[in-house]
Amino acid sequence: MMDRRTWLILVLACLAAAGGWWLQNRWANQMPAQPPAPAGVKALAIGDSVGAYTLPALDGQTTALAKWRGKVLLLNFWATWCQPCRHEMPMLAQMQREHAADGLQVVGIAMDQPQSAAAFLKHLPVGYPILIGIDADPVPTTTFGDTQGLLPYSVLVGRDGRILDTKLGPLDPTAIKNWMAEANASKS
Repeated sequence: MMDRRTWLILVLACLAAAGGWWLQNRWANQMPAQPPAPAGVKALAIGDSVGAYTLPALDGQTTALAKWRGKVLLLNFWATWCQPCRHEMPMLAQMQREHAADGLQVVGIAMDQPQSAAAFLKHLPVGYPILIGIDADPVPTTTFGDTQGLLPYSVLVGRDGRILDTKLGPLDPTAIKNWMAEANASKS
């Protein structure tokens, strides 16, 4: 038979585990509200056009997002030090291969130095374009609505160049398929 102290420790451990599980599920199922953008920076929102937004590619050449107008564009902001980013990249590469014929174009935007991103991509090639956002002013994550600067962050852009949806946190294949259905339903 357990003594009172052992029983108390067991009850407290169970309560701590239940509390941890509850907090984890609450965080996973609730996207934190984005604070307003810093003064002078316009954060794009759902329905806004990405316009002629440009960023450098890994090779240093300036690339306009308008290059992919007419496609469903999935912008994925990531960094080499971001474990959830690293975890979702192979899935994004697979989704790019599977849905390219449907008009999907994944574009990674590295919030990292070009040398770090290039070295990382040698070990984990993704097969979709990578742009560099770390030195842009204002910071691209802020411009595209992630005013907290948390990663990963993804933005779905319709065929007409307007933002359809955003997601803070890792994506999964079901979310991407739902986004593709949303983009195709918008006929944009």
